Amino acid sequence: MTKKKIIIDSSDAAEIKKVERVKKNTSNGNQKLINNGLFEWIIYMIGYALVLLVVSKLFKSFYINTSYFGVYALLASIIIYALNETIKPFINYITLPVTILSYGLLYPLTNVIILYLTSFFLGKNFMIKGIIPAFIIAIFISLLNILMEGLVIKPIINRKNDKHV
Repeated sequence: MTKKKIIIDSSDAAEIKKVERVKKNTSNGNQKLINNGLFEWIIYMIGYALVLLVVSKLFKSFYINTSYFGVYALLASIIIYALNETIKPFINYITLPVTILSYGLLYPLTNVIILYLTSFFLGKNFMIKGIIPAFIIAIFISLLNILMEGLVIKPIINRKNDKHV
């Protein structure tokens, strides 16, 4: 394997910095296979939809309509993502005193609220029965999301590009 060195003669300092930055990012061999933010987001949504489908099969008190090849699970993951980015910081702020008094044990309360809001938006296609099972389901979904991200999604996105020029 031979390495090629490209020399660029440019008087523009910004162009030289850009080339140096690219050189630093690719010199250690950990180049991202996927550099498109939208494509990464789609992979995350599909992964989280799979997590929701698995949880719906494990718990009787959690239901997602599986017709149409899991479209409702994908819609639920997109809605949960949107709610986490917009409303969850406000909910965390409101429930902060309760979370502090419970030493953080009621932190999943925000995730339960997000799940119930998602249930409100999707109606009969996404249902949760009971408040205690909702807490357990919210914790389980969080754990599976961590595992999915660490073991599946990040390795797919950060996989080394084996094509050398």
